[in-house]
Amino acid sequence: MTRNVADTGELAGLELPVGRSCPFTPPAAYERLREQAPINKVRLAGGGEAWWVSGHEEARAVLIDSRFSSDKRKDGFPLYTLDAATLQQLRSQPPLMLGMDGAEHAAARRAVIGEFTVRRLAALRPRIQDIVDHFIDDMLAADQQPVDLVQALSLPVPSLVICELLGVPYTDHDFFQSRTAMMVRRTSLEDRQRAFTELRAYIDDLITRKESEPDDDLFSRQIARQRQEGTVDHAGLVSLAFLLLTAGHETTANMISLGVVGLLSHPKQLAAVKADPSRTPMAVEELLRYFTIADGVTSRVATEDVEIGEVSIKAGEGVIVSMLSANWDPAAFEDPGELDVERGARHHLAFGFGPHQCLGQNLARMELQIVFDTLFRRIPTLRLAAPAEDLPFKTDAVIYGVHELPVTW
Repeated sequence: MTRNVADTGELAGLELPVGRSCPFTPPAAYERLREQAPINKVRLAGGGEAWWVSGHEEARAVLIDSRFSSDKRKDGFPLYTLDAATLQQLRSQPPLMLGMDGAEHAAARRAVIGEFTVRRLAALRPRIQDIVDHFIDDMLAADQQPVDLVQALSLPVPSLVICELLGVPYTDHDFFQSRTAMMVRRTSLEDRQRAFTELRAYIDDLITRKESEPDDDLFSRQIARQRQEGTVDHAGLVSLAFLLLTAGHETTANMISLGVVGLLSHPKQLAAVKADPSRTPMAVEELLRYFTIADGVTSRVATEDVEIGEVSIKAGEGVIVSMLSANWDPAAFEDPGELDVERGARHHLAFGFGPHQCLGQNLARMELQIVFDTLFRRIPTLRLAAPAEDLPFKTDAVIYGVHELPVTW
């Protein structure tokens, strides 16, 4: 497929962010821009300009290239999902792993990657199955229908899983869920700052308690490792905990809800999964590609002049990779607008690509597979209690999803 080349001297006429007007498709402007060129210059609502990367091949090229920095503290980093005040807060704290580069990032990732290997996570499968069955039991025992699947299953399953993995008291889940939700919504600046500050303080206290009273959990093992190596870093652990706790439930919870909406809205695809559960892993990959819930949050800044897709990006210029647009690129996925559970879309970018690819992707995949298999096996007549187009989708949030999902059976 022949690619056009962007006119590097002209803005594409699009101001970001752009919300989704249809629950099942990207904004129309995405396709228009991608057809015009896989890399375009766009204007940011908060001021300034950035390169918008919407082609699948070009997105992978940016994400694997070490000449693009993830460090939000660098000049030129594009403020797309972050306002200046929030960025200043982040700059005053040790960087999250997502904002590290090179050797610093590799060391931080290497220290914790062992907690997320396929082998270690496989040992969690029976416990995750128990958790899913418990919440479905509660759904089936409910006095009345419809039931809000978000509150009954989508939120509590990943929240309880991440709490047990990290050693966070599940009794606190309402607190960190509400603060995380506020941080990723496009609400007032004051609300987002307050949520950030309160959650950071909670996690700081949590790590302090684990330093004095360790247990058998991820953070306690990190503390023990640091003490053995003589590199105790309380602030670094707080940043790691902040990342894992906030990212460990919000994304998976939204994918559970959207996955159910997607399958119930495509009965032939759902029937194929029900008939042969071995298709579920492929279905999960396709749903991840189809919805791509974390769109536009992957930003970089060039540290030197780089040429990507015949476009020259200068040092100091910001770049935003649209995972959603890349995952709907017909050059990579035939008929991308069709939900096809047998597509085999493992080359999607829903988990990112390159050195910053999502640390918890194997855990998320396992949770989604267990939830979908169990839910549709135990409640085979499950159906939406409202038309999909009438559901309250999170058009006001950085992480896409639904606020409520009424279901019946």
